[in-house]
Amino acid sequence: MKLRRVLLVLLLVGGFWYLTTHLPTGMGHFSLLDAHGSGSPLKLTEAEAAPAYDAEEQNNIAVYKRVLPSVVNITSTTLVFNFFYGTVPQQGQGSGFILDKGGHVLTNYHVVEGANRGIEVMLSNKRRYAAKVVGTDRAHDLALLQIDAPNLEPVTLSDSAALAVGQKVYAIGNPFGLSGTMTRGIISSIRSIRGSEGAPIEDAIQTDAAINPGNSGGPLLNSHGEVIGINTMIASNGADQSSGIGFAIPINTAKAVLADLTRYGRVKRPSLGIVDYPIGPDLASQMGLSADYGVLIQKVIPGGAAERAGLRGGNQQAYVGNTPIMLGGDLIVAIDGQEVNEPQDINAIMDKHQAGDTISVNILRNRKQVTIKLILGEARDANT
Repeated sequence: MKLRRVLLVLLLVGGFWYLTTHLPTGMGHFSLLDAHGSGSPLKLTEAEAAPAYDAEEQNNIAVYKRVLPSVVNITSTTLVFNFFYGTVPQQGQGSGFILDKGGHVLTNYHVVEGANRGIEVMLSNKRRYAAKVVGTDRAHDLALLQIDAPNLEPVTLSDSAALAVGQKVYAIGNPFGLSGTMTRGIISSIRSIRGSEGAPIEDAIQTDAAINPGNSGGPLLNSHGEVIGINTMIASNGADQSSGIGFAIPINTAKAVLADLTRYGRVKRPSLGIVDYPIGPDLASQMGLSADYGVLIQKVIPGGAAERAGLRGGNQQAYVGNTPIMLGGDLIVAIDGQEVNEPQDINAIMDKHQAGDTISVNILRNRKQVTIKLILGEARDANT
């Protein structure tokens, strides 16, 4: 038995020696087989060096590196009642961005709404700070916070008045809590929409850059990394995620709000004090008006700016479809030399003014054009 084992070992050793020394080069080495079972070895082709970024990629990277330190993650905590009528904390998340070295942070109102148990701001370096609410504007869905933190890097604000459809934009925020996320797209349209509170957002920036829950309050940027808007909502058709249609509040609107908060400690939105209705060519023809555009004053609010200036509301009820309107009032065709075609035009002009400012209103009354000076009042609610 021992002799047989010795002979078997010698046979195996001898066979291995013969295979490794007498077969052609490469045949004695193990190799990965391809799909057909052949013995060709796996050979990888590797780049000699990392490829250079193209101009577009370089700009993407530059925008991200420049703005990321200025974007924050905001967590708001609210005590709510559970099924057993006990109080439990509920947290909401959103984004925001740093405005100055003093720690002022701009975000959406709905991000911090109802936060009765504190607001926390986390910077890009993961440091967390308690935030206080300096002021809010529910109608424009904006909130100004402040934190006490060192070495802050503020954003640069652009001018949103001259934006163009097709312009490249970037969104940086914390979608679904994924901090420091950047998406890219273009300006798809500039249109007036209704915000979450039902108030109009004039010249809202529509974009196909992916905006999801958690992006609210974060910056929408131009290709220079300057803030042109505040991401605020998505058209989701029932699905709580991006559908390629997102909206941002123009930064010029935010500037007007911030000016009020700085001057008065609250937002004093200006108002004409009217109930209005847009007039198009067909309706103007039916009403026998001398202009085929404008905004009809249906009613002047008692004690409001329009009533004090002598503007007149309607005195005859009519219907457009099933909608009742009042006819016979003044037709506003321009304000401060800017043509007025619809209520959104008036709201856009109001965003450039403050309560107490004097404006010139051009109206048509009894087929005659009249210019009236008017001192703007303060809006009493989101719909005035």
